[in-house]
Amino acid sequence: MMQLSEKFFSFLFLLIPLFLITGPALPDIVITLGLIFGIIYFIYYKEYSELIRINFIRISAIFWLSLIFISFFSYNKTNSFQDALIFIRFLFIPILCYFIFFKNSKHFKQTLLVVTILVIFVCIDSFYQFLNYTPENGFGEDLLGFKSIWYGRLTGPFGDELIPGSYISKFGLLGFAFLISIKKLENKIIFHSIYLSTILFISYISGERMAFATFGLSLVFLFIFLSGFRKSIFLSIIIGIFFIFLSTNLHPYYNDFKVVESTQYHQGQKIEKFFNCNDDREKICTKIINIQPSFYEIIKNFKTSAYGEIYLLSFNMFIDNPLTGIGINNFKFLCNGNNIYKNMMVHYECASHPHNIYIQWLTEGGLIVFILFILYLIFLMFFILNNNGDKKYKIISVAIIVIMFWPIMSTGSLIKNWFGVSTFFIIGLCICLSKFKNNS
Repeated sequence: MMQLSEKFFSFLFLLIPLFLITGPALPDIVITLGLIFGIIYFIYYKEYSELIRINFIRISAIFWLSLIFISFFSYNKTNSFQDALIFIRFLFIPILCYFIFFKNSKHFKQTLLVVTILVIFVCIDSFYQFLNYTPENGFGEDLLGFKSIWYGRLTGPFGDELIPGSYISKFGLLGFAFLISIKKLENKIIFHSIYLSTILFISYISGERMAFATFGLSLVFLFIFLSGFRKSIFLSIIIGIFFIFLSTNLHPYYNDFKVVESTQYHQGQKIEKFFNCNDDREKICTKIINIQPSFYEIIKNFKTSAYGEIYLLSFNMFIDNPLTGIGINNFKFLCNGNNIYKNMMVHYECASHPHNIYIQWLTEGGLIVFILFILYLIFLMFFILNNNGDKKYKIISVAIIVIMFWPIMSTGSLIKNWFGVSTFFIIGLCICLSKFKNNS
């Protein structure tokens, strides 16, 4: 019965990359049920004594306990205790992947195959949506019929979520690891380059700046450290830049408008779009559209940009509560409930979270949680580097962790379902990859 259940949950975990495309509900249900099974599994096989000797698991437990501890000092104790307690389901994902569901190398490789197929599908689907464009309405439907609700941003197969770039930039290098694990494809430079350059290109046209920047950073990291594949990586960067250059010069989205106003505020760039009128195709009609501000405007006026105001508010909350923070998932609650903090959001409403992993832990958990989270990442890196897999897979694993936890970028909230599941599931795949060998 236990072996049958293990196979069933292993199959469900294999499908998590697919479930993530459907939204946050299915993956959260799977990992919660997986956690329950995992606890039963470790008790049944009496393996818990071995687990607590592993430093990475020890720091995971200490980090979780710190979330509960600081909740005693939070402003909204209900919010904090609730999210702190259930955060264990995320921290357990890497443990479940490594010790139960993907311990079999064949099953792990099947999971990498699923990841690769889905990354390619999201790329194709997003590119189709990119081509399905009209100046009046922006990007149209994808292959599944989903249409973007934000002008100039792609949804791909994610419905109303603007995350195709984030998805492929996170999972893309795992697909690369799968490709080089296939003996016939290990030295196919062109094949590798097309795959990686496609991800770089799609992450750019998706409109997700951080996805593009972090994936570009990962390619630079791999070019430096992954010596056996430098030609593939260099060529992928060249091809990706070439297609980006072509699209920005030839695709109408980048050329059929003039800038009316450009500010640093959210949706602060006002553009005028030109297109043929519906009632008279010989006439040119115009439409004023608000889109994301330019990167230059944000940097030039960072203090009054959305990010600037959120980060400044976060810093002030931290200064007022340096050791234990304001409490997990207390950011919006305190911003709305405290006039001093609320008035700091001059141009925007209170956000749900600080939009940066490190700033969030510092603000909501104080120095106690922040330091333990840094230690969690350090022990994670040591666990990967000290594993017994092939060196190339360790390097790819480290590259993925680096781009996921690069400090200078806007991020989602780790306590939220989709972002939390995807992040810790990828951590689980990375530590599995770090013990993977081509001959296994």
